[in-house]
This record gives sequence, structure tokens and C-alpha cells, in this order.
Amino acid sequence: MNLKFGTDGIRGPVESIITPEACLKIGHATGLVMKDLGWDTVVIGKDTRVSGYMLESALQAGFIAAGVNVNLLGPIPTPGVAYLTKTLRNKFGVVISASHNDFLDNGIKIFNEDGEKISRDIEKKIEKYLSSNLSPVETSQIGKAYRFDESGPRYIEFCKSTVPSEISFSSLRIVVDCANGACYKVSPEIFEELGAEVIAIGNEPDGYNINQNCGSTHPELIKEAVIEHRADYGISLDGDGDRVILVDEKGNILDGDDLLYIIAFANPNRTGPWSGVVGTHMSNLGFEEGIKKLGYKFVRADVGDKYVSEMLSNKGWLLGGEASGHIICKDLVSTGDGTIAALKVISSLLLLEKKPSEVLLNYTKIPQINTAVKVKNKDIINDKELKSLISEIESDLTVGRVLVRPSGTEPKIRIMIEASEEKVAKKFANDIKKIIESKS
Repeated sequence: MNLKFGTDGIRGPVESIITPEACLKIGHATGLVMKDLGWDTVVIGKDTRVSGYMLESALQAGFIAAGVNVNLLGPIPTPGVAYLTKTLRNKFGVVISASHNDFLDNGIKIFNEDGEKISRDIEKKIEKYLSSNLSPVETSQIGKAYRFDESGPRYIEFCKSTVPSEISFSSLRIVVDCANGACYKVSPEIFEELGAEVIAIGNEPDGYNINQNCGSTHPELIKEAVIEHRADYGISLDGDGDRVILVDEKGNILDGDDLLYIIAFANPNRTGPWSGVVGTHMSNLGFEEGIKKLGYKFVRADVGDKYVSEMLSNKGWLLGGEASGHIICKDLVSTGDGTIAALKVISSLLLLEKKPSEVLLNYTKIPQINTAVKVKNKDIINDKELKSLISEIESDLTVGRVLVRPSGTEPKIRIMIEASEEKVAKKFANDIKKIIESKS
């Protein structure tokens, strides 16, 4: 099996890559590595994909065969698994999810005992074991499985605890789009219990409709709902709840850069752990300039909330994220959490007594075009003609950036162009897209 970790775990089509056999092997290999590290218990959560039931059983069997005890959490957001991994002291956690992908895909994400994505060194050890034969431990040493029925309530109470006691949401009407995913039950309850009037959409998962024309990758749905219901905010989560996009009362879509800026703007401290903010190579250049004007340092990590988290740890900082909506508030959580990010942003605005638009007037993004090309082989990124074109475009830009990279989660090449004018960015993005399409 050619199973490899990408940007965010191991991910792919259920029919060809993330099969029951693959999950059996992943569970066994991961179990062996974790036991070598002295960890003998795992918590397993999942999103609402129909394949989750099948893969959960296979993954569970692999862990048990390696002598690892299993606690099954059921459907719960990815950050909920990270939180419970740490608080239940189960040593490590696993999520069965393909995040924002459709139901045809699934994947495996793994957290260490601190609720953070495992390191590349541990991933390599797991990959090495994946190529070996599956041999169960002695019968007297096999693991056991248990169901933990309090995962949802525990996560709800934790999320509520991150909101200052003097803050009330009772004056707010909020639309919450749960992407028919893992947040379908817990996230609306969190905002309701904080006093808000909640209109929930994308909260009727059937195993097949996860992320289907809804959630953070389809913000037009939440925009329409906010306008229709005259809501104060719209919160659009993705299938596993680790990213979020917000919409204000006027229907303006706020991406991860906007949300990070609001949190940074509201924070009165600019020293020590609050002296810097981490973005990625996808973060808008205007956002970087805006953060620096607020008095923060700014650095870019590779794309992926895992790399943002690692950079935050290296710098000793607490705030970072991606334009796609992965927001990490390390003073509260160990990984990207869409619900907690939304709570943090709305709480900050309530404390400031400001609308999002009033805060966001203080920085200006430059035009940025993002597109993607589906390819059979992502090695096309190394094509000489493509590289030459990228170099030409970079030399033509007086302001802006070019980023062409293979997706870490899908068979696509992603293209990002920033330029002083949108029409220029669009032209260059189309030029790159055409050459990739001609060679794929």
C-alpha cells in the first residue's frame, strides 16, 4: 500500500485509497509506533460520512491487534477530539474525516498527547510500519474497546468556557451552517446556551451531503441566509469543524485573514506570547502589512494548520491561522477550531462594541485570485515551461506574489496570484492554469 501522510493526515477516495484494509493497516501501524513511545490508549472520533462506520471498525481492529485500547467518541468535530485527547489523557487521538472534501473521500488525522498534530518524524515511523505485514500481538495482550458517550457535552461545555463571563450573546441572531458535518449538533447548542437566537442550516447529515453546496467552501449559502433572516452574524463551518468563515450583518464574507485581524486588533497586549502572528504563504499581503501596523511581528508558515501550529510553538506565540479559516488560538486550544474561533471573534467585537466593518476599515487587502487545476500527476509542478512562466510573471509584478503548489489533500495544483489590480491577477492566474491544463 502506498499510503503517505499529506498536509493534513492521510486522505483520499474511499474506493481506492482509504479502504477498510488501509484503515486496518493504519490502525495497526500507528498502534505499534505509539506503543513504542509509551502510549497505549487512543480516542477515535469521526465526522458524518457514510464511510465512517465502516472505517471506524477497521481502524479499531487495527489498534486492538497492536495491543492498544480504544475509546470510541462517535461523531464529533476534529478539535473536539484534540481537546478530549488532552483532557482524558488518552495519550493520542485519531479523527476519521476528509475535512472539506465530499463524501466520496475520507481520511485519518492523528493527534499526540497534547492535542496537536503528530510530527513528521512520527508520521515517517508509521509509514515504515505500513509496509510490513500485520501480525497481532499475543491474545493475552490485545486491546479492548469502549464507547465514550459524553464527548459532545464535554466539548460543548469547554467551548462555552472560552467566552468571558461578562459577555452575553442574548442580543444576537446567528445563522450557523454546520456543513452537514461533525458540528451539526454541538455548535448550534453552544451558541444557543450562550444566549443567542440560532438558526441552524446544514444540520441534517445523511452520510452523503457533507460539504455539499454548504459549509465554509460555499459561503454564498450563509450569506443568503444572513440576509434572509436579518441576522447579526453567519458562521460557516466545514465538515469536521476545524475551519470557519464568518458573514457580517450586511452579508460581507470574512475569511481567515479578516478573523485573525479582528482578534489581533481587539487584543490589548503586543508583548511576549502576543508579540507576533503566524500566517501562511496564502495570507494576503495586505493582511501582513495590517498586522505589522498593529504592532505585531508576522511570519509565514507552510500551508496547513499543522505547520501554523508548529511555527507558533517555535516562536512562542499564541495566534495564527490560514485565510481558508483554520484559526489557532493557542491560549485556548491546541489546534484549529472553527467554533472557538467564531466565539473569539464575536466576543472580541462585543467587547469593542464595534461591527466587523468598523475594525476591518483599518487594513486593506490587495487583489488575490485563487484557483485550482485537477491533475493526474502533481509532479507537473516541476515542468520547465511552467517554472519559466512563473518567473516571468514574478518579474512583471511590482506589487504582489505568485504561489503555485500541489494540494496536500486533493489531486490538484493550486494557483494563487496577488497583484495591484484584480484584472492583472486574473490574467496571470489564467495563463498559469492554461499551461497546466495543456500538460495534464
